[in-house]
Amino acid sequence: MQAIRNIGVIGAGAWGTALAKHLAEKGLTVRLWAYEQEVANAINAAHENSIFLPGVTLPRTLVATSSMTDAVESCEGILFVVPSHVTRPVLQTLAPCLAGPVPLISATKGIEEQTSKLMTQVMDDVLPSSMASMIMALSGPSFAAELSAGKPTAVCLAGRENALVQQFQQTLMTPAFRVYADADLIGVQLGGALKNVMALAAGVVDGLELGFNARAALITRGLAEIVRLGVAMGADPRTLYGLSGVGDLVLTCTGTLSRNHTVGVRLGKGEKLDTILGGMQAVAEGVRTAHAALGLARRHGVEMPITQEINAVLFENKSCRKAVSDLMEREAKPEKGQA
Repeated sequence: MQAIRNIGVIGAGAWGTALAKHLAEKGLTVRLWAYEQEVANAINAAHENSIFLPGVTLPRTLVATSSMTDAVESCEGILFVVPSHVTRPVLQTLAPCLAGPVPLISATKGIEEQTSKLMTQVMDDVLPSSMASMIMALSGPSFAAELSAGKPTAVCLAGRENALVQQFQQTLMTPAFRVYADADLIGVQLGGALKNVMALAAGVVDGLELGFNARAALITRGLAEIVRLGVAMGADPRTLYGLSGVGDLVLTCTGTLSRNHTVGVRLGKGEKLDTILGGMQAVAEGVRTAHAALGLARRHGVEMPITQEINAVLFENKSCRKAVSDLMEREAKPEKGQA
């Protein structure tokens, strides 16, 4: 199987920049598309993304551009790493720039708010049908800062064509970046998206200083909600007990580098959502995903009480303490029941 040598990375946020750095250091030809011209200019001139990944020196071989055409010209694969709420419009810009079908990996962890579609489903909507079998998803416990520092990271790559998944598995892997192959596109994406919602809730628990017992319970019951919805949507539950499920859930619910956990902590301490988001440069995906997840739960008839309460906190001005008490005082149930 021919080795992949030329990669386009769409999205120069922290995670997109970290992945581009990783591939450039492996020796691939990498062009990184940045929406902001000043970000592209800074990467090319100073070899640093000072806005989204400050303090990290990027390889001189990594070329950034604000031209979508330049980013994907002659590429043999595309890593797509933009926030979920702009995925559709960016794809609509990307599609006409493609000379033909090309493998595309979604590394975006979110759900489209208006449609409740997963990112690969949005890609199916927008991209040529000839690319359907070439669409993959990458997810797992992966803070950009730690990957950029060369710290060991393990993730999961899922797709419809096993041979293609294996080819890009080898393309992405290094001694510090281990990639597992999978075929469960729904499970890998759902775990990566919903863990952000649970990280908001875990942050609220920590912001209220409710203790480790409460956080552990929140993570465990949050996983139960993720698995219930995943099974209803056709995911393999084993996927959600893996890297893209439990792995990412634990990381974002406990790691201090988690943007979503940080938002939750500040909510728990009494700050207003608008104030918190207004001061953030990067996107906290869980805020938009919470609303989309509740829509999916209702569509599939799945009870998700934590998701429901975090939505009430985010969008209905419900107090965090009231949300916690309402969860704790629900009627008694068996642990392996529906909710």
